[in-house]
Amino acid sequence: MKLVWSMVLLVAATTVMNVAECWEEIPANGSDGVIRVGGKVLCQDCTEGWNEWVDGNKPIEGCTVSVTCMDERKRIIYYGSDKTDKAGEFEVTINKYIHGKKINPETCFTRLVSSPDPICNIPTDFTGGKTGVKLGRPTIMYRDMIKHVLDPFYYTTPMCDEPDTNDNDNGNDDNSHGKEKNIDNLMSIYQDN
Repeated sequence: MKLVWSMVLLVAATTVMNVAECWEEIPANGSDGVIRVGGKVLCQDCTEGWNEWVDGNKPIEGCTVSVTCMDERKRIIYYGSDKTDKAGEFEVTINKYIHGKKINPETCFTRLVSSPDPICNIPTDFTGGKTGVKLGRPTIMYRDMIKHVLDPFYYTTPMCDEPDTNDNDNGNDDNSHGKEKNIDNLMSIYQDN
């Protein structure tokens, strides 16, 4: 009988130890375990001379920049945004744990959303601001804080925007055919996942 109780206690102890090793402590307060994403948004005007175009970038106040994080099944689990200050800087703070799940920074991307500037309001993909930039290696790691400092994002003027020269509708002037193709493309993407 002692042998049976010894075996039961051994199995119970092993189970408790395995659960304890797999258990990940979720921080109690919001300040522990955060991911910060920061950067700048600038206006790049091509109508100026070369030196002004390269070095004369002006910060834009009030631009909206967003961060979107996905889970392992490619579902959105976090969306947040921030507006830039007078220096054109933004910073989004994300808790490492959302609804009990740990955020993987490598599944997050940052992109430009809008610019309040009436002249400089066309997003560029010069550093990925238009399509989005995935977070890579962090720039700063200190205790429970991870910070990603991104390269500057740029807006430009409508005069500097390159027109879309792709002939997607194959000569059809009817715009509805192109919309049907876009819907078909979206449906195939969702069916693949």
